[in-house]
Amino acid sequence: MTSLGELSLRHSARAAVLAELRRATATVVVTHEHPDGDALGSLVAMQLVLTALGHDSLMFIAPADLPLPYEYSFLPLAGLVSDAPGDLSRRTVIFLDCGNIERNPAASCLRPAAGWGHILNIDHHHDNTRFGAVNYVDAQASCTAEMVWDIASELGVELTPELAGALYVGLITDTGCFMYENTGPRAHAMAAELIEAGVDVHGLYQRVYEGVPFGKLMLLARGLANAERYDDGLTVSQLSAEDFAASGAAATYAEGIIDHLRAVRGTAMAALARDRLDDCERQAEGERLRKVSLRAADMRIDVSAIARAQGGGGHRAAAGFNTSMPWAELVAFLRQQLAEQQRGLQART
Repeated sequence: MTSLGELSLRHSARAAVLAELRRATATVVVTHEHPDGDALGSLVAMQLVLTALGHDSLMFIAPADLPLPYEYSFLPLAGLVSDAPGDLSRRTVIFLDCGNIERNPAASCLRPAAGWGHILNIDHHHDNTRFGAVNYVDAQASCTAEMVWDIASELGVELTPELAGALYVGLITDTGCFMYENTGPRAHAMAAELIEAGVDVHGLYQRVYEGVPFGKLMLLARGLANAERYDDGLTVSQLSAEDFAASGAAATYAEGIIDHLRAVRGTAMAALARDRLDDCERQAEGERLRKVSLRAADMRIDVSAIARAQGGGGHRAAAGFNTSMPWAELVAFLRQQLAEQQRGLQART
């Protein structure tokens, strides 16, 4: 339940962001590295909102994150840059869906000589580190796209089919097509308005969830073959660089595999660890850096707390971190963290 104090702070931050956006004339919008559907949908939508307001706006995506994953390649990228603009000192930097500034190390190129410029931080992660000059964080929102939708409405920006489509991508991917626990009445109200604005529901579903490359199917097969199940409620799997190579799969093809692990009966928490394919030098030296994704199947488990213990973060039900721990050590860590939370739950009952 949200306290009156938290509600007042949220409304105050929202008003401050709206005032900043009305006042700003030159902006850069950015999100976290390896952006997912909500990150990209929010990023593109905010770019469209600012452009509609007549802003001189640019959209930053790091070279390592381009080209976009196949399922998001249709999103409009007008105003895209991958380097800091020469006039950065006069621009307001707007971070979207980014729980902490370290989630996009490449964004350090947006750092002016005198330090970070004026940052607006718009996000729905409950563990956001409030790194901006203005921090509009709403953990009750189903997705950051929902917050951008609200901002667009307050600023009087027309919901064109292009803008509605970007927002809809953020909404369906972060709510699991309205099946996740973060789905509330407001998410459905948002969907209804976006559909009225011209969203092609079936067409967008096909673009995002169908047309799967064969390499993704082969990677899924390997991920399921590597699955391990523990009686304490942990279902876990791993994907090596060799798995990706043998499948002919890009790094982004691992998206969605963890949902199969989470769906296993008796699972309290699911985890998928995959080699970071962008870290070849360390891998060549024998130290594998893995990206670990966590999902809670038991909604009483806070996986973001487990991720934070390793320098990561996210939502209570979906989080992640990077680690170089050997596989056996990683599994032991996850089981220990899960057991601690389960003991805490038992103590409270």
